[in-house]
Amino acid sequence: MFQVQKELVSHEAVVVALFEDEVMSSFVKELNQAFDGHLQVLLDEKEISPKKKVISKLHSLGKTDTKRYYFVGLGKKERYTTETLRGTLGKLAKTLQSAKVKNVAFMLDSFVTDKMDAIDVAHIAAETYFLGTYELLTYKTDKKEAHQLESFVVITKEDPQEIEAVLTVGYVHGRATNSARTLVNMPPNMLTATALADYAVELAEKYDMDYKVLEKEEMEELGMGALLAVNQGSTEPPKMIALLYKGKEEWTDVIGLVGKGITYDTGGYSLKPRESMVGMKGDMGGAAAVLGAMEIIGELRPEQNVVAVIPSTDNMVSGTAFKPDDVITSMSGKTIEVLNTDAEGRLALADGITYAKKLGANYLVDVATLTGGVIVALGNHTTGAMTNNEAFYEQVLEASMETDEPMWQLPIFERDKERVRNSKLADLNNSPGRDGHAIMAGVFLGEFAEKTPWVHLDIAGTSDTKSAHDLGPSGGTGAMVRTLATLVESFGNEE
Repeated sequence: MFQVQKELVSHEAVVVALFEDEVMSSFVKELNQAFDGHLQVLLDEKEISPKKKVISKLHSLGKTDTKRYYFVGLGKKERYTTETLRGTLGKLAKTLQSAKVKNVAFMLDSFVTDKMDAIDVAHIAAETYFLGTYELLTYKTDKKEAHQLESFVVITKEDPQEIEAVLTVGYVHGRATNSARTLVNMPPNMLTATALADYAVELAEKYDMDYKVLEKEEMEELGMGALLAVNQGSTEPPKMIALLYKGKEEWTDVIGLVGKGITYDTGGYSLKPRESMVGMKGDMGGAAAVLGAMEIIGELRPEQNVVAVIPSTDNMVSGTAFKPDDVITSMSGKTIEVLNTDAEGRLALADGITYAKKLGANYLVDVATLTGGVIVALGNHTTGAMTNNEAFYEQVLEASMETDEPMWQLPIFERDKERVRNSKLADLNNSPGRDGHAIMAGVFLGEFAEKTPWVHLDIAGTSDTKSAHDLGPSGGTGAMVRTLATLVESFGNEE
């Protein structure tokens, strides 16, 4: 699909960047001459605009071999960021898809500035085309087939092989994020823990990864009482899923990615209100993020060892369901007093974290749609983060900044640990109260990470969106897929 060329030849559509403080680039000047000066008139009359995120279309009317031009407004160069570029190119992708453009030429060098090189632009262009044109998977009987772009030609004076490689990386990042989105959007009667495990196994086999899927009997033998407690009310069997990617000869310096895989969450006996229950099919957003990251890792083969662990079940109500006041024993041996059955994700993750450590994880990142409290604290655009190791957190933060998936660190104080440890009957309680709820959930998980360098990512606000946006439709966002993969890629490079 992607091609790199040095010179522009005839195309159905050509995409060129416009900056407010440098509208007349060399290419735009050539176009203005071809249009007998009328392009300048259109700019002066603001029919074509360089303002940020404005997409302007111009038909050539036979003046050139190209049928139409798309001018991409990027605002002022001093305010030009990767976030601006991603949002603008996402909007462009939607415009091209809506116009059913089949072949497009992208004037890469027109997007390059002192603040952003050709490598960054190429990666973002490929990535955002796939993000921006993602369409919601539906089960309607009259659904229409989505329009597909046939060729995306990049025009640049840079090294073609290098740009082609970067375009491939961007494409893989975009496609894998879309895979995670589709998982989050699937109905819970179709995406059970068994179906999620089958998906993970297919992914592992495709990319030649080792894998393990523990059944209920094996979990009982290993003492995974926390995950099993959550599963007690369900007729669907639980699964503890593990994928092992070996990027080095020795199984050392292993990054563990642990994703919450609750395929539906009623809240259990701490039952959610009706309005809050709708959308709980997405409570496996952490699992989707981890599987999306593993897709990227499988494609790009970084020199880094990774173990992905997904504890999966639904959280249902029945005569056998676990209850507030129950005391359960986790795989780690720590006992937990259950004060809230709707705080089930941290129970599943507790055993997931312990299992990841058993499989050799030297570093841990858990990802979960864990608390409504993080949405109250940070809104719907920022992922909440917590850590027991600032140096490791800095690496995760750098990856999130590179992918424009913002996160914000929440604190862990000794008094927070005391609240989680406050139980007359057990080592820990799973829900000390509403105040500081997002922090309490993270602190609870930290009790199982113990001294292993660990970062917790709460994506309850960022894994799903109620409205369409520049980089996609409503529904699952694929949050943290690209951050996790970038962490692994950069972590391996540092070695």
